Amino acid sequence: MEKNALQQHRPVAIWLFTGVGMIVIQVLLGGITRLTGSGLSITEWKPILGALPPMNEQAWQAAFDHYKEIAQFKYINSHFSLSDFKAIYFWEWLHRDWARLMGVVFALPFIYFLATKKIDRSMVKPMVILFVLGALQGAIGWIMVQSGLNEENLYVSHIRLAVHFIAALLLLCYVLWFALRISIPSSGIVHAPSLRRLNIWLLVLLTLQLIYGAFMAGLHAALAASTWPDINGMWWPVNMFTQGGFLTDITHNPITIQFIHRGLAYLITILVAVWWWKAAQTPVYSRLHRMRYLPSLLVLTQVLLGVLTVMLSQVRIPLLLAILHQFTGMLLLLALVWALFLSNAQAPVTTKTVN
Repeated sequence: MEKNALQQHRPVAIWLFTGVGMIVIQVLLGGITRLTGSGLSITEWKPILGALPPMNEQAWQAAFDHYKEIAQFKYINSHFSLSDFKAIYFWEWLHRDWARLMGVVFALPFIYFLATKKIDRSMVKPMVILFVLGALQGAIGWIMVQSGLNEENLYVSHIRLAVHFIAALLLLCYVLWFALRISIPSSGIVHAPSLRRLNIWLLVLLTLQLIYGAFMAGLHAALAASTWPDINGMWWPVNMFTQGGFLTDITHNPITIQFIHRGLAYLITILVAVWWWKAAQTPVYSRLHRMRYLPSLLVLTQVLLGVLTVMLSQVRIPLLLAILHQFTGMLLLLALVWALFLSNAQAPVTTKTVN
């Protein structure tokens, strides 16, 4: 019975996994947009007409003139030519258009699956939540951009950037969980309560780490200290906690933010090693046992890319390394969500138990 249901839901699962891939790309485009300073280049929100870039020189000049009205141009990019403007415009335009494409990819198949009854009643509510999360993410993105379209702010606040980023990751994890729920049989899931608890703590720490990754990107904090394993020659930088208050310092001081980001990376690496050791005790035939090496591989790659990004951030942050670092972080998040699902998080309980 379960096998037939999974077979019936396979097209829907493929659709959802495709959505996971598209969201990952969208987040990476967002990272490129921030690191290249492109996020405020498009000063208008036109959901339909904005799908096309300016089509002639007059339209390009009009878009450039709008950009000249905000603080970012006046105080940072006043030397920009029209050609320079086109370069930053491209990334923000691609970021927005990929979001439009995702809307189409999610909406049209949903209508088709609903009409052909490939989506049963139990899936309607999760689908509604999915679309609400998607719409919320779009709204957060526009509110974030609009907050920087003035004569005071040079960039969008890194706090707002982190909210936008985490909202995207929430949507990403939700879509993955939904896809796993309709594609993995209960026989592939083990009951491992202690492993599950550790997995949850890892996800909490990783979420905090990703928030600080957004702070790092938003403040270009890698430029504040480009040495490793020390931080500007110190293990405990003296210029931490100098912003007037603890909360202000841990959210606005680039050195403190980098110190916390590094510390969380080391802690997560150690806990992933513990997780791997516990996962090795699961039944050898289980999916969880077979994928136990994946988080370890990803976290080590993540740390290596982070170290290289920091050490090569002498004058500017190396874009490719920074984006690969972000990409690996998202893969680690997805791997841990997958592992959580396989260790019986809100999944059918089986008779197989691993303490």
